[in-house]
Amino acid sequence: MVKRLIHEITPLSSADCFYIADRCKKEFTYPIHCHEECELNFTSHSAGVRRIVGDSVEVIGDYDLVLITGKDLEHVWEQNECRSESIREITVQFSRSIFTDSLLEKSQFQSIKKMMEDAECGIAFSMPGIVRIYGMLDKLSTECDGFYAVLQFLSILYELSQCEYRQLSSTSYAKFDGGQESRRILDVQDYITLHYAEQISLGELAKLADMSPTSFSRFFKLRTGKNVTDFIIDYRLSLAVRLLVDTNRNISEICYGCGFNNLSNFNRIFRKKKGCSPKEFRQQCVKKKLIV
Repeated sequence: MVKRLIHEITPLSSADCFYIADRCKKEFTYPIHCHEECELNFTSHSAGVRRIVGDSVEVIGDYDLVLITGKDLEHVWEQNECRSESIREITVQFSRSIFTDSLLEKSQFQSIKKMMEDAECGIAFSMPGIVRIYGMLDKLSTECDGFYAVLQFLSILYELSQCEYRQLSSTSYAKFDGGQESRRILDVQDYITLHYAEQISLGELAKLADMSPTSFSRFFKLRTGKNVTDFIIDYRLSLAVRLLVDTNRNISEICYGCGFNNLSNFNRIFRKKKGCSPKEFRQQCVKKKLIV
């Protein structure tokens, strides 16, 4: 069996240079994934968060800045032991086509080219590098002129290419632990990612793992840290969050499309997890998105 990751479809079109989302949040909920586009991800007030990039697993400090250019490289930021109420996350996703091959061969772009190649396995920047570009990154989502926003982003990449960084994963491809227990968990997670919009019963999942429902419940909690119901809800909620941020779909459509069969229940769960209603969450986020 080959592990199937969530392959994220980003909001970028062929006419766009990059997409930036600047968010203040209390938790990380989006599951492990990969995508075609490159990604620069900054977090602050995030001590205790577990960052997974390929086969690299680290608990990060208050500040973290990572560049990932490997299209098959799995990555996720997990809440883990973070208790911060004011996490800030700035995510910039950009297409490789922002640079032509001939442009990267120019002497002025050699350091960026090398950095992009190294980032196939994910790279993390040291604190001096974060300090060096933070001011530019902080203002990027508020730059209204698309041309100058692109110039500013290119400047950020150049400045980072002059800084120290370290490689995270040993490979640019998704890892797969082939042990029997891992295969059971991955089979169940794959099933959930394919059928999240449907009713999923404990019995179905236990049968998939070839275990009794009681044994499977204990096994799943031990391996994932969550009971089955919470895992399914969190997965559905993570998808709903992305749809609220990245699409104009109405809340009712998102609710039922993500597997919640009751709008009132969806609103209640969302408020409990996020501290606000889906409508309020969308209003907060929409002001901090920019596609250039």
